[in-house]
This record gives sequence, C-alpha cells and structure tokens, in this order.
Amino acid sequence: MKKIILVCLIFFIAMSSCKQGPENKSKVEDVETKKPNIVIIYADDLGYGELGAYGATELKTPNLDKLANGGVRFTNGYASSATCTPSRYALLTGSYPWRNKSAKILPGTAPLIIDTAQMTIPKMLKGKGYHTGIVGKWHLGLGTGNVDWNQKIAPGPNEVGFDYSNILAATQDRVPTVYIKNGHVVNLDPNDPIEVDYKKNFAGEPTGLENPELLKMKWHHGHNNSIVNGIPRIGFMKGGEAAKWVDEDMADTFLSEAQHYVKAHKDEPFFLYYALQQPHVPRTPNPRFVGSSGLGPRGDVIVEADWCVGEFVKTLETEGLLENTLIIFSSDNGPVLNDGYYDDAVEKLGNHKPGGPLRGGKYSLFDAGTRVPFFTYWKGHIKPMVSDAIISQLDLLSSLAELVDSPVKGEDSEPLLNVLLGESDTGRDEMVLEATSRTAFRKGDWVMIPPYDGPAIAKEVQIELGNSDEYQLYNLKEDIAQPNNLASANPEKLQEMITAFEAIRGKEYKKTEQLELK
Repeated sequence: MKKIILVCLIFFIAMSSCKQGPENKSKVEDVETKKPNIVIIYADDLGYGELGAYGATELKTPNLDKLANGGVRFTNGYASSATCTPSRYALLTGSYPWRNKSAKILPGTAPLIIDTAQMTIPKMLKGKGYHTGIVGKWHLGLGTGNVDWNQKIAPGPNEVGFDYSNILAATQDRVPTVYIKNGHVVNLDPNDPIEVDYKKNFAGEPTGLENPELLKMKWHHGHNNSIVNGIPRIGFMKGGEAAKWVDEDMADTFLSEAQHYVKAHKDEPFFLYYALQQPHVPRTPNPRFVGSSGLGPRGDVIVEADWCVGEFVKTLETEGLLENTLIIFSSDNGPVLNDGYYDDAVEKLGNHKPGGPLRGGKYSLFDAGTRVPFFTYWKGHIKPMVSDAIISQLDLLSSLAELVDSPVKGEDSEPLLNVLLGESDTGRDEMVLEATSRTAFRKGDWVMIPPYDGPAIAKEVQIELGNSDEYQLYNLKEDIAQPNNLASANPEKLQEMITAFEAIRGKEYKKTEQLELK
C-alpha cells in the first residue's frame, strides 16, 4: 500500500512539474527575447570637444557625460559629412550621401530626397515589429515639389518608415517656421494660409535686410529674409501666424514630444529618432538657460540640450524602460561659431575649443568636420569603456539590423553591432568622408584629401576647408591635429590611398559643386 502511495505521489509531482515547466520556460523566453527599445539622439553642429567626456573644461554637460562615461565612448566616431542634410541622409539610409546628387544642404521647400522605396532604419525596424517615431529636426525635404503647406504634406517622414512624426521641416533658420505633425502644420488657421518662396518676397512683408529696426537678433551673412519672432531667416514666408513657433520654446516642445512618445509606446518595442536643434543657429535658449554657460547663446543652448537629454533619460527611468533601451548619441557634423548671426559665439568663446584637438570644423574636409561625439549607452548591457574603433553613422542601419535579427544591410553600412555594444574594438577599415560635395578618404590611421579648387579658409565662418592644389596626407595616430602634410614624404602610401579611394568613389570626384555655406 505504501508503495502504491509513493508511486502516486511521484507521478503527481512529475505531472505538476510538467505543467509548470513550459509556463516558467515561457516567462524566461519572454524576458530573453524582449526587443530592446532604440533611441538615437542627434545633435546639430555639436563639435568633438563640446562635452566634458570629450575633454571640454569650459562647458558643463553632466547628463551627456554620464551617458558617455557609462557606455561606449568612441574616439573615432564619424558623421558621413561635414554638413547636416547629407549626414542625416546617410544615418537613416546607410548610403553615402554623394551617391545621391540631391543630398546637400536643402532649402525649406526642397522635395523629399529619400526614395519612398528605399530602405531606412525606421522601415527596417517596423518590419521587426517596432513602433517608429521622429521628433525634432528633419531637413531631408518634403513632398515632391511645390508643397501646399495648407494641405497634408507628403511624402515625408511617415512615408519612409516613421509611424509618428513631429518635426521642423528644415532648420531653425529657414522658413517655414512651423511644426509639422504627421504631415500637417500644427495649429494652422485655414483663414490665414501659409505661403513660402525662396526666390522672392511677398509684397509688404518685412525682411531683415530692409527692416533692421524689427530685429532682436542681427544677421551676419545669408540670413536677411523674412522676420519671424524678431529673427531674420533664410527664405520668404507669409501667413500662418498662429502656427509659427516660438524659438525660445523649441527645446521644451521637442522634449515634451519625445517624453510623450515614450509614455505612449512603452508597452511595445519602439524606435525614436530624437533630433535636437541645438546648437545650430539661431541660438535661442529658453530664458531659464540664458547666461548659464558664460559662453553666450551658443554655450547656453548646449547646456540646454544637455538638460533636455537628462530629462528624457529620467522619463525612460521613471517608466521602467532604461534597462531595455539602447541609446545612441551623436552629432550631424562638426562645430561652427559665426554661422550667420551676431550672437557672441566668437567673442565669448574664451578657452573653449569646440573641435577639441581637431583641425577644421563644419564644412571642412579636415577631421573636425566629421569626427564628432559618438557614444552608446545601455544600462546593464554595455560596460563603460573608451573605444578607438573607427565607426560611422552609416553603420547604424546594418548594426541595428543585427540587433533585431533582420537580414537588411545598407549599401555602404557595415554591421558593427559588437563594436556598438563594446564587445569588439575592430571597426571599419576605411570610409569616404564628405564636405559640401567634396570627398576625402580615411583608411586605418591615414587620411587623404585630394586637390580641390577654392579658398583655403571660408571667410564668412573662418574655418579651414581643406582645399589645396596638392594632395594632402595625414597620419592621425602620429598627430590628431593634422598639422603637417605628409604626402611628399610618403609617395607609396599616398598612391595606395588614392587607389583605394577611387575604387569606392570613382575618378569623377573632382567634379564638385560650388561651395555653399548655409
């Protein structure tokens, strides 16, 4: 009898274990296979030397420093280009911008330059079950030409993979000066339609050139058209008064939108492209941040951007999402001080070095044009480290595809997920760098800049452009500042670089367009 009872008890326990096993296993699998949220935070004109984590001593950026020092901080992280539109195109598509002749600095009326059939990061992630959103600067064109701003504007972000979009069309210094949410101008009054023109003004509308008495910010070059909020812009605009943004509130507006997006989609995997407008001109810090840096408005908006990132990360933490969110931070190109307005950026610079030890800046083929702050942070998954691996924003498409087990690969994008996560220090071997349609080449520790016509220094912005009538060759390992042209002393290395460059770029690279600094 006891034997029968014992057998029955063992059978009962075994059956109970079988019943509980799959359920427990399922819970474990749910945890192990839960898709990480992905956030790309993209600054605008932020230089390599702007953050404390990258050596800045005059600016305080505690929130960004905490992320950079708590994750993988890249010393060789690159934007594809030294200006914004090409870099944004490359980041989202994984393709070199010089392959697309339209991927250059765009006016606010430019048509969409990403083909709606083209693969993009949001489109790839949507295919893996992600909700996708963009908040902030777009500057990749809208519509197909002759946009009617009073109707739904398409194609745009929503047609290239984003489920949700709340953007400024181009840049803060260009018209139309309105927010666009899912293709519709926010707060548009149908009785006050918007008109935009980049060639001629509308009758009776004041401009920065003709009405300086209406300005609260004076223009230096290229920004003397329609006046909005006391600031002269590039391009002409009429109407849409209720829809016009208040510049000083822009950072708060985009932060609030980013926080709302996270809260609305916290129960599903999401991808958010949070594109900051700082520190691009016009630099208009909220009154809370005026004077916070001691470096004038440019420094103040960097402090403001740091605060915004801190508040955004707090939201992830409060919602219980931080440990399941991969954060990638970078900038679209290097720094510039006077980029069209008198705002004391030069006068109050002091000891701050926006490009750090690098030569050049925005618009430049020297390294400060494209080497930028670049780091990844994922609490509990990425160990703090400094990586010297060469990596480009081009690589995000293929690398994030690896993360979510997608077969997608970008045309010029390398799958470097293990580098992004700090599990390998073997990055790219070579890449083409671009600045205002001119291209250069990095391979290993060497950089080669072909001969280009044009001024050595852009007079308006006082930045070395990298133009020369001779080939230039620099070894970044020997001296990161690129002080001496080593081409004549290393003819074999120079020829090796030229051959490798032309294998990618072709031999037509010298046929470039006129330099345009806007």
